[in-house]
Amino acid sequence: MSSNGTAQQADHAEPLESTIFVAYGALLVMAILPIFVGSRASVKFPKKTGKGKKKGGVDEDDDGSEFFRLEDAYWFPIIGSATLLGLYLLFTYLDKDYINFLLTGYFGLLGVGALAKSILDFSRFLTGWEIKGDYSLQMWKRDKEILSYRFSIFHLVVLGSSIALTAHYVISKQWLLSNLYGEAFSASAIALLNLDSFWTGIILLSGLFIYDIFWVFFTPVMVTVAKGLDVPIKVVWPRDVIALVEKNGIWGLIGNVEKASFAMLGLGDIVIPGLFIALCLRFDYHNFLASKKGKASSSQKTWSFPKPYFTACLISYILGLITTVTVMHTFQAAQPALLYLSPACILSALGTAFVRGEVKALFAYTEGEDVDEAGKSKKGTSEATTESGEKSQPALSEATAAVAPRAPSQKPTAASGKMLSDILEPKKPERPVSPPNVEKTNGAVKRPAASAPKAKSKQEEAPVPAGSPDVGDRELAQWLSKSGAKLSGKA
Repeated sequence: MSSNGTAQQADHAEPLESTIFVAYGALLVMAILPIFVGSRASVKFPKKTGKGKKKGGVDEDDDGSEFFRLEDAYWFPIIGSATLLGLYLLFTYLDKDYINFLLTGYFGLLGVGALAKSILDFSRFLTGWEIKGDYSLQMWKRDKEILSYRFSIFHLVVLGSSIALTAHYVISKQWLLSNLYGEAFSASAIALLNLDSFWTGIILLSGLFIYDIFWVFFTPVMVTVAKGLDVPIKVVWPRDVIALVEKNGIWGLIGNVEKASFAMLGLGDIVIPGLFIALCLRFDYHNFLASKKGKASSSQKTWSFPKPYFTACLISYILGLITTVTVMHTFQAAQPALLYLSPACILSALGTAFVRGEVKALFAYTEGEDVDEAGKSKKGTSEATTESGEKSQPALSEATAAVAPRAPSQKPTAASGKMLSDILEPKKPERPVSPPNVEKTNGAVKRPAASAPKAKSKQEEAPVPAGSPDVGDRELAQWLSKSGAKLSGKA
């Protein structure tokens, strides 16, 4: 199918039962693998405490995940329908070779990054190593960091391999490489695009449930687009791989084989349920951190925590996919996979929550409410927290900021007010105090003559010791002290 559906090509004779089940088994494995890898990569561990590291937040390898919100879930089926219909019209009235040429270049550029990230994630999964970078690349625009990337020699080798494989795929369109990119796109999407709540996941799966049924059963649009697109938006496997090898030798697997019949599974049938399954895994980890055992090991990376929601949802996904393939094989017709996968995922999560008595906690769980780069929370509140977990102080007035400028060597952090707390010791004033009438002339601070003479105290009549601040600076310091700020140095 296309991005949301399972289909089989019926232009060739039906292969033997044993070989077609090999194809179905291969599709099942290719569906589970990116979900498992992407779900693990979507879990963000707390930062470790220790020398040079801050407590709180997420691990330093956090790559800036995007959150899929409720309004996105409402619009997604509509935008998806418009895109699908647009592709169908392009294939109907234009030469599909030109369309595939443009889309191949586009997916080739995306594929380099997706494949490199997936290789790194899979390497971490196999070895258990963090594979951090020994070198750092940073780009700043004024005081704002716009790029920060850590890499090592291994990262460069992976990037070079990804570029070489992409070039080979663009030239050959080899089906195994197409599957490799499809797996990479799926795993990267599941890792980087996070559902912000179970409500969002349920609305998304329900909307695409209707979307899939309509475009597969009531129109030829999705099947036409799926067969016409020659880009990695699906995973495929030869329906008779044994005959393919017997006829073409090993070239049948690694070469560009034409006129072969393939069973296929759209990436949408992997990614959309995969986002929900990944959310279940993060909810399991959230529950673990809230437990007594989790609080004791919250500063350590561990996968040894109970995963009831993830396990139940993944097993339900596998059963739903098996049901899809069984119906497709029985009726020899394309099936909307989300017709079976959406209810399987939703009911498994709700059923697990009901059995465990956590239905309220399930729907109350949300993500993506942390502080953004501007120091404001995602909900739009103006309070921010420093890396130590304390609330940041409000910005200084122009007069105070002019007296206590930030050292030019310091860099701002994501939490606003961090450097101000290093300079000032603010406290809430009992009442507002007006600033003294102080002005500067040619760098010298002077105070205008008072309108009426006042009796001076002995302290004021005493001579000013050498090297001490002049009268203007001393009065300004007294005013800053009453206003709740402390002068850090002479203006």
